[in-house]
Amino acid sequence: MTENKNLTSWIAGCRKMDEPSQLELYRHFYSYGMAIALRYTNSRESAMEMVNDGFFKVFTKINQYDSSFPFKPWLRRILINSAIDHYRKYKQELPNELHPIVEDSPAYNEALDQLEFDDLLKIMQLLPPAYRMSFNLYVVEGLTHAEIAGKLEISIGTSKSNLSKARQKIKELLRASRNSQTKTNNYG
Repeated sequence: MTENKNLTSWIAGCRKMDEPSQLELYRHFYSYGMAIALRYTNSRESAMEMVNDGFFKVFTKINQYDSSFPFKPWLRRILINSAIDHYRKYKQELPNELHPIVEDSPAYNEALDQLEFDDLLKIMQLLPPAYRMSFNLYVVEGLTHAEIAGKLEISIGTSKSNLSKARQKIKELLRASRNSQTKTNNYG
């Protein structure tokens, strides 16, 4: 209950542009924001920029938040929209190349189940930005291809293609990761 009481207090303070309340809200939800942002970018610096942009929006739009609903989903939506804005802003500058995959061996479907969050995050960060964005929005956030197309200003076909290519690249990256682990275990 203390957390709810604190959250209610911080939100009330943020509505009055109270800096200590803003700081407490930011500190409390920073890790949550970073976990979301890191899925959409391949660098900690870009993720921090997304989180900071997201919290700026939270603080400037806090009066639009309806406190009869949970805060976290509202924050999540803002953070995801910040990631989309970041992608649109920098998409011309973002590299589209993947790190090369050296080896090719049979993929294991159960590999995803065995991955730790950090390992999956590393694999996601190796995807080209367009693939990573479509994959996250479709698989993680549950958006339709039409919604993704609208948000990213691409065609529905491009969204579908990016998702398909993302899945294929993830399989390749999992194969390479599994091969690397096998070699390390055999020779380490």
